[in-house]
Amino acid sequence: MSTFQAFPPLPEERKPLSRLQERLLKKLGQHAHPFNFTIPQNLPCSVTLQPGPEDTGKACGVDFEIRAFCAKSVEEKIHKRNSVRLVIRKVQYAPEKPGPQPMVETTRSFLMSDRSLHLEASLDKELYYHGEPISVNVHVTNNSTKTVKRVKISVRQYADICLFSTAQYKCPVAQAEADDQVSPSSTFCKVYTLTPTLNNNREKRGLALDGKLKHEDTNLASSTIVKDISNKEVLGILVSYRVKVKLVVSRGGDVSVELPFVLMHPKPSEHLLSAQTSASESIVKTDVSDDDFVFEDFARLRLKGMKDDKDEDDHFC
Repeated sequence: MSTFQAFPPLPEERKPLSRLQERLLKKLGQHAHPFNFTIPQNLPCSVTLQPGPEDTGKACGVDFEIRAFCAKSVEEKIHKRNSVRLVIRKVQYAPEKPGPQPMVETTRSFLMSDRSLHLEASLDKELYYHGEPISVNVHVTNNSTKTVKRVKISVRQYADICLFSTAQYKCPVAQAEADDQVSPSSTFCKVYTLTPTLNNNREKRGLALDGKLKHEDTNLASSTIVKDISNKEVLGILVSYRVKVKLVVSRGGDVSVELPFVLMHPKPSEHLLSAQTSASESIVKTDVSDDDFVFEDFARLRLKGMKDDKDEDDHFC
């Protein structure tokens, strides 16, 4: 997507060193060369589609790779023997200001009757964090002669594939069904609670994940926030979530509505972004009490040589 010269640094691309870069230079000496790069706008987030048990080949997903190589010019072809690479993931965090509370309603009229069935559903908020329960408020006003036999609630994940071709995967990630009946000329109101988690959906083909299922920090893919909606050339895997409320009506068909919502991680504080390190993902560990550094391999690369990790070296579809 972009290539730049890290050394010798170009004068117009010099930027102030971060605290980590200063400490690394002090530790590594004159042969260390700091650099900065900016991720282009509108790049897709790193998402992987979970393959089914019968699927073979590479998983479909989006990841990014930084390659550093020695060459006489920027245009020179990259050779494996004189290059190193680092796989990174692009993530989005929840916006600071959530949107309005989702609410939807519909009215269903039946054949040969002027009396109707009214369904209203709402969520307690628009933004949820991973692992947080979702409260769904259902209100039914049944002025018809039909009887509502059952209420079904489901949380669905939609993954729109916008790569070489377009497709959509739809996976229910949480479901609830209740034998709550609403008789003619009566009203009904109840709050249902569902919690979408990866633990209950590990075997589902086409499920969008943040990372891969074998990684310990993997969870359901976060909702994708597209800043420029008018840009039709945004490629990647766009993830969204909806709550579907369905009323099963006797001899009258189903009545349903859908409520879109956002599922994401909270944005870490600036202090946590600079100081917090994960035991499974830390490449450089720092001791704030002195200038000593401990370097260790990327945890996932320790599995080098295992069958699954051969996929890491291949391009995604």
